[in-house]
Amino acid sequence: MTETMRFDRYYRYDELTTHLQAWAAQYPTLCKLESLGKSYEGRDIWVMTVTNFATGSDMEKPAMWVDGNIHATEVSGSTAALHLLAKLFTAYGTDERVTYALDTRVFYIVPRLNPDGAEWALADIPRYIRSSTRPYPRMDKLDGLHQEDVDGDGRILQMRLKDPNGNWKVHPEDSRLMIPRAADEPPGGDFYRIIPEGSIQNYDGVTIAPAPPHQGLDLNRQFPIFWEPNERGAGQYPGSEPEPQAAMRWIVDHSNITGSISYHTFSGVYLRPPTKGGDDTLPTPDLYTYKKLGSKAKELTGYPAVSVFHDFKYDPKEFIKGTFDDWMYDHLGIYAWTCEIWSVQRQAGITDYKFMDWFREHPLEDDLAIMKWNDEVLDGKGWVDWYAFEHPQLGSVELGGWDFFNTWRNPPLALLEKEIAPLSEFALYQCLVSPQLAWYQVDVQSHGRTHWLRAVVHNTGWLSTNVSKKALEQKVVRELEMDLSLPAGASLITGKAKTMLGQLSGRDQQASAPIWGGDVTSERAKVEWVIEAEPGTEVEICASHQRAGTIRRKVTLG
Repeated sequence: MTETMRFDRYYRYDELTTHLQAWAAQYPTLCKLESLGKSYEGRDIWVMTVTNFATGSDMEKPAMWVDGNIHATEVSGSTAALHLLAKLFTAYGTDERVTYALDTRVFYIVPRLNPDGAEWALADIPRYIRSSTRPYPRMDKLDGLHQEDVDGDGRILQMRLKDPNGNWKVHPEDSRLMIPRAADEPPGGDFYRIIPEGSIQNYDGVTIAPAPPHQGLDLNRQFPIFWEPNERGAGQYPGSEPEPQAAMRWIVDHSNITGSISYHTFSGVYLRPPTKGGDDTLPTPDLYTYKKLGSKAKELTGYPAVSVFHDFKYDPKEFIKGTFDDWMYDHLGIYAWTCEIWSVQRQAGITDYKFMDWFREHPLEDDLAIMKWNDEVLDGKGWVDWYAFEHPQLGSVELGGWDFFNTWRNPPLALLEKEIAPLSEFALYQCLVSPQLAWYQVDVQSHGRTHWLRAVVHNTGWLSTNVSKKALEQKVVRELEMDLSLPAGASLITGKAKTMLGQLSGRDQQASAPIWGGDVTSERAKVEWVIEAEPGTEVEICASHQRAGTIRRKVTLG
């Protein structure tokens, strides 16, 4: 066994692989490690199937999908997925909820959906890109500023240049901070221009413009939902890249998946689809269920749960196209979440703010509060004081500012485990609300060679067997099936060998007060047969639903 998994560091790909393989060897009855497929650079995209295989195969149990790190620098998403794995392995047999979950359900966990991009971000000399490492939309780099670690210190910070027409000036109360220059301030003052740390290809000595990203793909714009080629990073067509293609293929091949969480950073929030429309575009029952799940997410993690369309737009007039959670819900009818890990603002006591809007405009007091948090909690290590550097194109500049990757993009390592641990609790919760078939009653009455057999199955899960109304609208979920298997010499007098039973309700639509309609038994289904066979004959009944599991019972007649 490799060293104990730690949650105060980020793992490179080879170490990550070693840990996953060690877990698979240590817990062979609880997990199976497979490759979804290969990344652009040829790395295996690992998926860990976690369930108690002694109680049945994974495909015959309701499933929960969890992935992390589709975006290159969002490495704490990998850590959150690893924390969930560690919790499931170490708590099985001692924690009642974990034990019940693995005995009756299954997790499909992909700690690092984009191993190439994360490897670049975690390199000794890092490169920060959005997602895939494949050059796109062209193979050659265009002129302009390319973000990179120009001084080789393992960080990509900011560059500060004195400029009489710059947009920034020193904060009057803290000289480390820069604040926007007032709209009516004339040029010629002590102003600065701030740009990302990097080098400028074919610098003309005057103009500084950001170069189009050489690796311009966004793997979370690659899914076939509202997809358009003009979306930034969308690629050539939905699923053109190996990583999202592999994820989609696995998910479609595993129709037992009932819920999903994708770990991203940052903002400290659970996001629910759709991105394209408001709450009124969702089927009303699905909206109720999403809100109930979101309330539990906030209770367990402290993260609010919000609509992407209403509360998390980069531009108020535009919506994001081609995202994973949109595809999971809109096409497959699965309740899918994007969990944006970590919020510096909340750590600093800033709670009344709009997630994306804050970066466009916020009170100057917020900057002071965040710096105070940095000084007191991080011992000042989240900020790098400005220091002189001789830039190869620009000459004398200053490097410094926030260590964004380790302070804003991801939690500081000392705070990482505390931040991600509650997320595993909600993942476990969402797994356990899935539909679940069980036998309610199996009866047999015999009169000589004639036998009457009745089987009643019920859904003991909180969600209905179809999971969502959207799944029914999209016709992506099959009916519950009841099969009767007879041995040679037995014959069926009445009833069918296969009976289709529609869908069974869950409890997610139950009212808070029992005054409307009462507690009807819409979660049950009954099948009856009359069989002719010798007394002592054994028959088998099987109830199966792709999302609620498969259960079997052998019955001796007479």
